[in-house]
Amino acid sequence: MNFKNPYLVFFYVIVFFAMFCSCFSLTEILNTQNAENNKINSYKGWWIYGDGEHIFKDEKTLTEYTLIFENENTDDMTSLYLDICEVEYFPMESSLVGYIKDNVNESQNILVVSGFEILYIEGCGE
Repeated sequence: MNFKNPYLVFFYVIVFFAMFCSCFSLTEILNTQNAENNKINSYKGWWIYGDGEHIFKDEKTLTEYTLIFENENTDDMTSLYLDICEVEYFPMESSLVGYIKDNVNESQNILVVSGFEILYIEGCGE
């Protein structure tokens, strides 16, 4: 093949590559990088809701975390908690999967939750 203008071919290759890359979701790429930067762990302890705030008390360290539910709507999580516990500030033993959010002020610990399991509800004996 004899190309009259190699720069034009190079330009078309670049445009094709850019269009190809735009087909992939940028959020998926960023989420993959986010998961690599943050160490995902399993935490066992007590999930407590009260005064509009979801908190978690780690069973091992007794550290208290503010919860952010990555894949769930906060209003739905509040409804779930209140449907199960029926009152605020009632501890639910839970296993949470997620990571501790970096770059937050030192007085606040944030646990970003990607999955959870309710293990036991205090006082219910089940």
